Amino acid sequence: MGSTSTLPPDFLWGFATASYQIEGAVNEDGRGPSIWDTFCKIPGKIAGGATGDVACDSYHRTHEDIALLKTCGAQAYRFSISWSRVIPLGGRNDPINPKGLQHYVKFVDDLLEAGITPLITLFHWDVPDELEKRYGGPLNKEEFVADFVRYARVVFEAMGSKVKHWITFNEPWCSSVLGYNVGQFAPGRTSDRTKSPVGDGSREPWIVGHSLLVAHGAAVKVYRDEFKARDGGEIGITLNGDWAEPWDPENPADVEACDRKIEFAISWFADPIYHGKYPDSMVKQLGDRLPTWSPEDIALVHGSNDFYGMNHYCANYIKARTGEPDLNDTAGNLEILLSNKKGEWVGPETQSPWLRPSAIGFRKLLKWLSDRYGRPKIYVTENGTSLKGENDLPLDQLLDDEFRTQYFRDYIDAMADAYTLDGVNVRAYMGWSLLDNFEWAEGYETRFGVTYVDYENDQKRIPKKSAKTIGEIFNRYIQKA
Repeated sequence: MGSTSTLPPDFLWGFATASYQIEGAVNEDGRGPSIWDTFCKIPGKIAGGATGDVACDSYHRTHEDIALLKTCGAQAYRFSISWSRVIPLGGRNDPINPKGLQHYVKFVDDLLEAGITPLITLFHWDVPDELEKRYGGPLNKEEFVADFVRYARVVFEAMGSKVKHWITFNEPWCSSVLGYNVGQFAPGRTSDRTKSPVGDGSREPWIVGHSLLVAHGAAVKVYRDEFKARDGGEIGITLNGDWAEPWDPENPADVEACDRKIEFAISWFADPIYHGKYPDSMVKQLGDRLPTWSPEDIALVHGSNDFYGMNHYCANYIKARTGEPDLNDTAGNLEILLSNKKGEWVGPETQSPWLRPSAIGFRKLLKWLSDRYGRPKIYVTENGTSLKGENDLPLDQLLDDEFRTQYFRDYIDAMADAYTLDGVNVRAYMGWSLLDNFEWAEGYETRFGVTYVDYENDQKRIPKKSAKTIGEIFNRYIQKA
């Protein structure tokens, strides 16, 4: 720990989860199916044939989850709402499900009573399945935006007076690229006909990303016009992206490709919000496949963040490709690698093939974002790690997750340095995740939680070492008011 680095007295820390990953109860109290319910039923899509049907059973265990948050000393909890639990068919003229809405209203009340600040994400990848069937979800901008705005308004009306921190979309890059180019996430569309009979990975991700941005901007306008003056809250979007180091620092093409990698991952969404246009590197590579901004749409999107939501896990080495980019390329015509020209790994191995920790990369990305976007208020809305082979450890060893604990030490230290030494206005941090949970395509084989969940024995929860230590880490950094 740097002897002088600190975090501000009002710094907010806690944990994050997502509805489909923890709730279960997919057919209870009027909830309709989402695209993830449907996707999980397709053989071979999810490791071990897993689904979110039960997950952590958090729909029935909100009090247990709140008790865990209190045990950890968490000040805040970021969770997402299941759109199809609130409006089972999803559409603007479809009926609201009072039981589903009331579940979240009561949960917010219970969190506040426990002294825990709720941060609500409206959308964490789970489009109501009916909207996918009706018009292709976010492939149809006009329909999707109108339906999302109605859903957002319903939730703002029900909870706006109590909830002061709103996130519209979680990681639109994942929805767009993994859902419509790679085909690894719902709805699984891709140009690869061995994976899906439908999809065009060269065009659809850019259409979807555009729709999500416009839906974000439209929901923010509703919040600002109809609720902000009364409720005094704030709203933004959460974007994911990793730090990039050149594979060969002596090669100018590799150095240049690093910025391009971040632009294709993050600036794709952040540049329209902060600068009113797509990054030049994307326009240059994609041409007319990248949607153009109408004056009405960019007016909604430009300036639509009250804070910058940042999901971040790791770093990569970047090697520029030579020659023309592949039509289905979404990265910026480059290779994303885990070791450099000297054969040095970017960080230690974890259970997730894509994730190798690099705390200094976190600090560098915080500064990069701060510089590019005019020093916005940054909320780190996800950060955490899996452990290699964690699922196969005996329970006593699994609970002693020193690797994860050290990850939090290193990353929180880097964040405090970014705040103190680099002038980055970082104000909140939500660790991923409160619970081991359904890890999307990786099913239940990968654990990210500070709490062990025993899926075989009634979803029993046991805090790990990291759950007990993270509060002490923050206690050292947050200045006393």
